[in-house]
Amino acid sequence: MGQKVWMWRPRQLWPWALGAVAAVCCLATILVFAPGYLSPDSLDQLRQAEGKLPLTDWHPPVLSLVWRALIAVTGSIASMLVLQSVLFWGALWVLARCVGALTGSRAGSFAVLGLGLTPFVLTFVGVVWKDVHTAFALLAACAVAFTGLRLRDSDLRRPALRWGLLGLGVLFLAYAMLVRKNAFFAAIPVFVMLVLALWRAPGRRTWVTCTAALVAALVVPAAAISLFARPLETKQGAQIMLDDLVHVLRVDELRSADVSPDLRDRLVSAAEECRRVGALSDAYWACYARPADGLRGDSDEITSLWLGEMSGHVPQYVQYRLRLFASLLFETGYVYKAGITRNDLGVEVAHPRLEDTLGTYVGGMARDLPWLFRGWFWLAVALVLAVRPGTGLFSMPVRALGISSAAYILGYLPIMPATDFRYIYWPAIACSLGLLLLWLGRGTPASSPAAPGAPADRALTAHQPADAGGP
Repeated sequence: MGQKVWMWRPRQLWPWALGAVAAVCCLATILVFAPGYLSPDSLDQLRQAEGKLPLTDWHPPVLSLVWRALIAVTGSIASMLVLQSVLFWGALWVLARCVGALTGSRAGSFAVLGLGLTPFVLTFVGVVWKDVHTAFALLAACAVAFTGLRLRDSDLRRPALRWGLLGLGVLFLAYAMLVRKNAFFAAIPVFVMLVLALWRAPGRRTWVTCTAALVAALVVPAAAISLFARPLETKQGAQIMLDDLVHVLRVDELRSADVSPDLRDRLVSAAEECRRVGALSDAYWACYARPADGLRGDSDEITSLWLGEMSGHVPQYVQYRLRLFASLLFETGYVYKAGITRNDLGVEVAHPRLEDTLGTYVGGMARDLPWLFRGWFWLAVALVLAVRPGTGLFSMPVRALGISSAAYILGYLPIMPATDFRYIYWPAIACSLGLLLLWLGRGTPASSPAAPGAPADRALTAHQPADAGGP
């Protein structure tokens, strides 16, 4: 008996050793980024969270509301940084533990945890951005799915656990879509992966029930925020239409546009200014004479003009959007957010030397290996993973991660306002994880997830329905 305990003890301790490493990395992340790196967008949401500005829907208000709740409980704005770091490193730890259990590879599980220290991932871990929240929520949903893969044919025979995991994964996916609207493109493949991880062959009733749960998790909070928080409507969607109008139409066409004289003059001035300063996008901030009410007063006329003009300028519109998308792929910028934008809130970086160290690490790697910070590279990896996910144990999640990443990047084609690396952040995380899983799962039969010494799934018995656990 004593010999048996001795043989199993290292295997039992390894997940907790991984947890200790993840905890150290989490604490180090909090220390380096304290109290959280803040861009102008982040500061705007902080002011809303603290009640110094009215809540608006320019950025999805769920982030500001979560931050407001954290500040109310902790009294510190750094609580958001702590939440991000715990969610990120916690998700990586769960993934590492599951990969180790499914493959029997300690090196593989440690490599999963090490993804968090790569420069293209670590760069934004402590930046309070909706892009970061989206990426971490999707990563957490992946961690739930892998938990399902690890437990699928043993503990998940208990329906309560199976549906509990589904509910947790759905909550993460719903938050990802609430905090960034276009995350829908990335979330659906992860949702499919979640369901397929929890059920080997889900039936139609299971798909309907799971989809209903996702819709409810998305619609109910959105309705509650609209009803109770009542964010100020800003008509932010007109920002993209403004870009199209200013860059697609000629100046003489704008001068004869069927809009109010004041808006017509501002459109003409914006087009001329954008051409003068070479601004390819983001005209609202770079070139447009913004009125006091932002886009609220202009949005109806801008929308009407866009609908009337773009149908007659299809070639020019397509060329402009392709040019802008090419910039995202091949001239991806803003690979590192340094510290905190100067502000009137008195918020400063807690450890400037650590900030400089991180900036040197990320900036140096961006110069030495620039393709790691380019959209084209991660789109190419995503397409490869989607088309050729291998035939091993992780082929299904690898394909889901590839499709999610490719859909997310391609989804920016008609709506992209800038060429920042943060728009590629989720694909960079998902594709690097997918590549690692593809390597670790090679040669492992998809129907036999455990390597020697690792807990193996039991096959479905002949009398057990494939849709077991369904309603």
